[in-house]
Amino acid sequence: MMAESIKDKVAIVGMGCSKFGERFECSISDLLIEAAYEAYNDAKIDPKDIQAVFFGNVRANQIAGNPVADALKLGDIPIMRNSNWCCSGHVALINACMAVASGTYDCVMAIGAEKLKDTGFGGLGIGRGDSAVMENRRTAPGSFGLIATRYFSQYGLTMDEGREMLAKIAVKNHANGYLTPRAHFHKKITVEEVMNAPVIAFPLTLYDCCGNSDGASAAIITRSDIACSMRHDPIYVKGFGMSMDSVMPHLRPNFNWTSFPALMNSSRMAYEMAGIKNPREEIDVAEVHDCFSVTEMCIYEDFGFSARGKCKEDIDSGFFERTGKLPVNIDGGLKCFGHPVGASGIRMTYEIYHQLQGTVDNSERQLKNISRGLSNTFGGPPQFSCVFILGNEKG
Repeated sequence: MMAESIKDKVAIVGMGCSKFGERFECSISDLLIEAAYEAYNDAKIDPKDIQAVFFGNVRANQIAGNPVADALKLGDIPIMRNSNWCCSGHVALINACMAVASGTYDCVMAIGAEKLKDTGFGGLGIGRGDSAVMENRRTAPGSFGLIATRYFSQYGLTMDEGREMLAKIAVKNHANGYLTPRAHFHKKITVEEVMNAPVIAFPLTLYDCCGNSDGASAAIITRSDIACSMRHDPIYVKGFGMSMDSVMPHLRPNFNWTSFPALMNSSRMAYEMAGIKNPREEIDVAEVHDCFSVTEMCIYEDFGFSARGKCKEDIDSGFFERTGKLPVNIDGGLKCFGHPVGASGIRMTYEIYHQLQGTVDNSERQLKNISRGLSNTFGGPPQFSCVFILGNEKG
């Protein structure tokens, strides 16, 4: 039971996002500047108005908040860094909101950035183990491949039926990313191409797996009672949830291999704070952690978007498509927009922010008559989930 809700106490008044991709021409400083100055301009504030910064980053060689302080010349204010795997951006965002809601600050920045392409290695290069690419005894696609085969078996899907179901998620996200100017990848694909692509970890093929990218994203957070004096269309924070399992799922004797407690618990917390009873009906748009197509599939059910064991029906009906009842990963998701780990949670929120304002960068992707959106990251072995809910009306 939470002591007090953060609902409608803080608002986002500006956001920025760099182009994601193979940004070999840029340093992490360049990416931070690109995202931060778009956020400043969007909020119509100066850097000197920022009272504290919360930074999400996993792979920078520097420690603490040095990359932000150096790039943005934000000296003499608190700069707090977290490295919570793929959830680092969302943790920065949630910490920024709590700092404002507590009354400590009036205007703060959450920012996340990563330079993954400069390592020379494939894969995200995060997690436990002695190797920057492969953890001891498992790889990330290997683990999620096991999730897929278990799900197919438990719910009576043949291998071809299950693989086709996952392929439809990848095809959807590529179609959405194709329409998103700042996405890493701009290529439409077919179900047949997904299923015939090189196998990474059976049954997952190349197109079932997200790539790794360079990128940065930023948000300006302020008190909700002054937000309207800064802009006519602030976006209000309705709720958040964070949950971390104490033991790696794969080492738990009772792990069922088709759902994750951290996902279920974080979404439950966020729904309770936001006052959401039926997420399938009350959430209008969502950005979720599709590091693999099967991860997105699990989230549908763990978040209550689909009934347990029934997500195939929703996928086949187009429920999560851009034109469906609950569009998911409308900017392409991790799969197509890219996944610079520390930036992803804020980037997902960037899409929700603009969807709720009606200011998306491609009118073909702009949804109509929406009021609430959700963003989510799922990180670590995986053990850690963050859920963040926004709305465009106060109250």
